Amino acid sequence: MKIDILTLFPNMFAGVFNESILKKAQEKRAVAINVVNFREFADNKHQTVDDYPYGGGAGMVLKPQPIFDAVAHLTQHSPNARIILLCPQGERYTQRKAEELAKESHLIFVCGHYEGYDERIREHLVTDEISIGDFVLTGGELGAMVIVDSVVRLLPGVLGNEASSVHDSYSSGLLEHPHYTRPADFRGFKVPEVLLSGNHRLIEEWRQKESLRRTFLRRPDLLEAYELTEQQKKWLEEFQKNER
Repeated sequence: MKIDILTLFPNMFAGVFNESILKKAQEKRAVAINVVNFREFADNKHQTVDDYPYGGGAGMVLKPQPIFDAVAHLTQHSPNARIILLCPQGERYTQRKAEELAKESHLIFVCGHYEGYDERIREHLVTDEISIGDFVLTGGELGAMVIVDSVVRLLPGVLGNEASSVHDSYSSGLLEHPHYTRPADFRGFKVPEVLLSGNHRLIEEWRQKESLRRTFLRRPDLLEAYELTEQQKKWLEEFQKNER
């Protein structure tokens, strides 16, 4: 996969992309990440990328020309790239969207600053508008980092254990079950006996039940679109009774 990021602050990405899984993914050539300062594409003497909004108002608006030209340069050999605008008005980001983007070969992220983007960027350039939540950040850079991390870890060969991403919270539609490691007894806090039993069937059943329990308690909204098995329906009834 190839990922290009258009930003006015390229140095923000150095630490994130050169550590942990993202660093290893690049070393394995699972992904090539390129951070581009789109100011370099401004066609004016002072490399100005923003201007006052028509009609008046507070703040400055990003001009279309530098971003259009930067994208044109990056898509010379990949006209079908997904061009993603980070903005508060965009589609709320989910694990399903991460899985969708992980199937692409080329992603371009446009990170804005100031008051916003010229609307023609939204209307005539980008393929997706994404928000990572109902809050406002200084710019799109942090959102791009979040999305890149969530997408890259889904690429083949990136994680040491391919099952890890499959069992992550949200990948199954439910929150992930609790995890424990040694020691079995830490300051009187003990690991559930079933996990020490060696019975893989019972362990898997416990994990499924606890995954459902955690979702019911913390994110019941996820269950609205989730198709429960008969066993899960029985567990859910049990949880609901215990809540009364």
